[in-house]
Amino acid sequence: MGESGGQPKGGIRPGGEGARSATPPSMAAAISGAVAAALLLLCPAWASAAAAVGEGRRLHTLFSVECGDYFDWQAVGLLHSLRKAGQPGGVTRLLSCAEDQLPSYRGLRIGHTLQVPSFSRHPRTGDWYPAINKPAGVVHWLKHSPEADNVDWVVILDADQIIRGPIVPWELGAEKGKPFAAYYGYLKGCDNILAQLHTAHPEFCDKVGGILAMHIDDLRALAPLWLSKTEEVRQDKSHWSTNITGDIYGMGWISEMYGYAFGAAEVGLRHKINDDIMIYPGYIPRPGIEPLILHYGLPFKAGNWSFSKLEHHEDGIVYDCNRLFPPPPFPREVEMMESDPNVKRGLFLSIECINTLNEGLLLHHASVGCPKAQWSKYLSFLKSRRFSELTKPKYWKGQKVDSTITMQHVALSKANSEYPKIHTLFSTECSSYFDWQTVGLMHSFRLSGQPGNITRLLSCTDEDLKNYKGHDLAPTHYVPSMSRHPLTGDWYPAINKPAAVLHWLNHVQTDAEFIVILDADMIMRGPITPWEYGAKLGHPVSTPYEYLIGCDNILAKIHTRNPSACDKVGGVIIMHIDDLRRFAILWLHKSEEVRADKAHYATNITGDIYASGWISEMYGYSFAAAEINLRHIIRRDIMIYPGYVPLPGAKYKVFHYGLRFGVGNWSFDKADWRNADVVNTCWAKFPEPPDPDTIMQEGLDARERDLLSIECARALNKALYLHHKRRNCPRIGTIHSTSSNKIERIAHESSRNRNRGKFESMDVAREKTVERAAATIPPVHRSRRLARSSRIWIIAVWAVSIVVFLLVISMFFTDRRRSVSRSRVSRSLKAHV
Repeated sequence: MGESGGQPKGGIRPGGEGARSATPPSMAAAISGAVAAALLLLCPAWASAAAAVGEGRRLHTLFSVECGDYFDWQAVGLLHSLRKAGQPGGVTRLLSCAEDQLPSYRGLRIGHTLQVPSFSRHPRTGDWYPAINKPAGVVHWLKHSPEADNVDWVVILDADQIIRGPIVPWELGAEKGKPFAAYYGYLKGCDNILAQLHTAHPEFCDKVGGILAMHIDDLRALAPLWLSKTEEVRQDKSHWSTNITGDIYGMGWISEMYGYAFGAAEVGLRHKINDDIMIYPGYIPRPGIEPLILHYGLPFKAGNWSFSKLEHHEDGIVYDCNRLFPPPPFPREVEMMESDPNVKRGLFLSIECINTLNEGLLLHHASVGCPKAQWSKYLSFLKSRRFSELTKPKYWKGQKVDSTITMQHVALSKANSEYPKIHTLFSTECSSYFDWQTVGLMHSFRLSGQPGNITRLLSCTDEDLKNYKGHDLAPTHYVPSMSRHPLTGDWYPAINKPAAVLHWLNHVQTDAEFIVILDADMIMRGPITPWEYGAKLGHPVSTPYEYLIGCDNILAKIHTRNPSACDKVGGVIIMHIDDLRRFAILWLHKSEEVRADKAHYATNITGDIYASGWISEMYGYSFAAAEINLRHIIRRDIMIYPGYVPLPGAKYKVFHYGLRFGVGNWSFDKADWRNADVVNTCWAKFPEPPDPDTIMQEGLDARERDLLSIECARALNKALYLHHKRRNCPRIGTIHSTSSNKIERIAHESSRNRNRGKFESMDVAREKTVERAAATIPPVHRSRRLARSSRIWIIAVWAVSIVVFLLVISMFFTDRRRSVSRSRVSRSLKAHV
């Protein structure tokens, strides 16, 4: 090799001693500066990382999952959203897997992963509690991951979240000793005996969760206690009840959340709390607030579309090429759904959540070699500039979070809240009949976006409570039963409603300004708020009960000094808490008074078709309200009975399925299911209503009526399905068919024999009412059958026409081919001749 191609003369290598001596110092400095500048320009990430090390701002994000399809699609969605949001620093998925799960597990390549021993089945106690994997995974990461030695700040998220912008602890106001967290107001154990039992510093117990951002030194101090306190609370079964923990299932499921709160209290961490940074899709954001986290832990919906993560518990969607979750409405459709700008913003957040999830799945499928997805309008939208603009990163606008604001978030003071606080109540008894109604109402409450909390007022005798199985169905306040009146011995279960409301007011402290009172046999379709319907002090809102004719006759004159103020209302009530405190005891007393007035039970006086005093509680309400001159705002657009024709343009918020309703040959009557235990029988459900697509267009009113009836019935069955799934019922099979047949047999027997003896006269009247309603149904069915048969004939004629046309075309082209062939043969013969 020649000199030009080898080393420089004298064996001096570039950058060696000879090179340094040949280069003037000023030139060397200039070259060094140029190289440094080039590196900074080419590698800004190195520069920022170096700056982060110098400033103590190295950030790492953690989230915990388990081996399974359910967590895999959540992980794909979260990781995609973190990349899209521009989250700084690294991200680690803490994967908790049992040894027997790993060989068949398909998701090891999803994101940067640290495998963690599974604590789902506790190694010491044998307790099955997968949520404990979160603190156990964090402890393992701190002990065994080199990453933990090279970070200053840690953000801990849940897998079922979509991130909309970078979550940077110091920008959120976190300090060493003062982590940042979202507000979890339902952790009522921080205020009662639970905290006193499990931490030496109950006064430091903060109701937080969802997102945790803290200094690494704080996490090192906290993590072992987070794990041990979780184990401690989990073992304290005597304090699992809903009224102590706030856990609606009463099963110790949120022990890990309390483990965190009590562990943090033990080491003296005082949180910067904020309840604006995170929102559950389906909830309405506060005006002017742009949340950074969408936590889809609860079911949510937009119009007729809905999503619940529990429905995808065993969904291998991550591994099914180009399969996505059902697409939500497009933004332009959402624009037309709602006029209220805040409600509309909530709907936009809901569709953004699922659209980001689907975008993540689409990119994941492409990254693992799936073929290109077929074009669709929805896919085109996900790839559009419009979607990119809608989902570009959001940034925290510097809202300061200090102790003052923390207290405002906890107390929701009126000075800093545009809307008053609401609490929803409904009354039930200890029976399977009320349990399935509770399951339906609670499911719809979670979907409705109703602000505030909900409480079931459960009226039970001591004997009933010993055998009662439904403690975990809803947040519950237990009330002594007055079904059998303690003084008169009168059997009248409806009086439990005013008695329970009064008991709740006397035994529970609430900061709610308005109370919404519902019946158990209702399905919510949307939020019921005082600001939408104009409720205010002295003016409750309610729905019309026109059959309360006693407001216009001698009954009102006997039972209230102010009969002119008697309003025929009931069903849904929105009342100011101050009015309710004055009113509740009168509601109970007037109910007792009307019930005792047997001389005026007659239908022509009360409007009660059973003439048995059964609606005395409703009159108790109206007469008590008149007594203190409460004047109701009566709204016809809040509640509808399925089977009734809706008012034009009304957006009903509640179905009240108190009466029999039907569509075609299908019908539903809650009374048929009085003795059927559909809640505790795996996969039991009500007969499915017809498919909406089969509803013939007989007239807009009739069609709307039938669609609403179908929606109500489907909501009940959906609630039961999710309930059974939460209870870990075995897979649907022979158990399902056997139990379903048994349940339906009980329901039919109940339909034939219900309420014999004491309620026999009521049944006769009820059957007459049903017969009168049924008399209007057959002509409708006949017209539907005729329309359906005529449509079938038209389709058949079209099909035959198309077949004949194809045969003619086929014969024509066959004949042409033969003639062409013959002409070719004849030309060939002529050529040979």
